Order: sequence, then structure tokens, then C-alpha cells
Amino acid sequence: MGVEFELKYKATEEKQNMLLPLSNSWQTISMETTYYDTPSLALSAIHFTLRRRLENGVSVCTVKTPALGNSRGEWEVEAEDIQSAIAELCKLGAPKELEGITAAGVIPLCGARFQRRAALLTHGNTLVEIALDSGELFSGSRHIPLCEVEVELKSGDPAEATAFAAAIAGRCGLQPETMSKFRRALALFKEESENGTA
Repeated sequence: MGVEFELKYKATEEKQNMLLPLSNSWQTISMETTYYDTPSLALSAIHFTLRRRLENGVSVCTVKTPALGNSRGEWEVEAEDIQSAIAELCKLGAPKELEGITAAGVIPLCGARFQRRAALLTHGNTLVEIALDSGELFSGSRHIPLCEVEVELKSGDPAEATAFAAAIAGRCGLQPETMSKFRRALALFKEESENGTA
């Protein structure tokens, strides 16, 4: 199984800039994400996230599933179309139920547009990626700003990654972000639906 372990924090541009001295090799990535579900929201009901993201123009399709603590099941594949990517994701090990749930098709619900500054850092024997994301989440005519810091474990010990994240959060006064980008964007979609504008 692909496993993602990450910690996410609310931020401001000023607080993000406080972290820039941590590396002299930041990469800038333009991200444009579309989140998909069935019309009945069957995937979000079981806490699956299905997305297609353009990363500097490269189309990557991903599914995330629940796991313990700060971990998620995660599988991704380069593909231009989300529907055709689903079978490939299942071949990689994503839950087979994904194919059954989405057999009748999926629809775009909401999305995110942001710039990511990312760098790899070593903490003890652990490699983490720190990402500074700035942009917006949206659904239909609704938009909210996005500004956060993510620390993702690439290899090594989750406890060391957690200690590193806690140290930078304490240094910059960062507060944990308990909702994923998808969940915040999905809330916008539901507001649109309730007002009859989705």
C-alpha cells in the first residue's frame, strides 16, 4: 500500500517566509487540482479523496484513503483523464471498491489553485519534504484563500518527522490545520448546492 504521512499547519505569507532559510534549493510548482466524486458523494462519505492535479502542467491522478493518525493510503499515476486513471490506481493497490463505486462515472466538485514552494530536508535519519502552499480553494463562484505549511515524511521515522514539524511550528507560531484541502473545498461545494447554484 502507498502510505502518506504528513502534518499540515495554517499559515500566513509572513510565517511561510520565516521558513525560507531552512533551504537554499526550493522548487516552485504550479498546482491546479480538481476533486471528483459520484453525484451522490459516495467517495467522500467513506473518506476517499479522488483528484486530478496539474503539477507544472503534468497531469497526476491520485486517490487517498483513510488510515491511522496522520497517515493516509495514497496511490497516484500520471494520466490525462480521471476515469481511465481509476483502473490504473487499483492495479497499483488502491482499494478495488473504488472501481465499483465509480463505475457509473464521476463529476468534478471543487478544486484548488496554488503555488507550492517545496524543499527536501533531513532531520536525523529522516527525510521530509516541507511545502509552502499559497493560493485559493474554490467551488463554482465561491472562493477562499489557501495558505498553509505541510511537512511530509519521505523516508525514515514518523516520530522524527513529527518532532521536526513541531519544532518549526513552535518557531513560527503555526497552528495545526485539521481539515484537508479537499474537505475545505467540499464545504464550498455544499454551500453552493444548498443555495441552488451548484
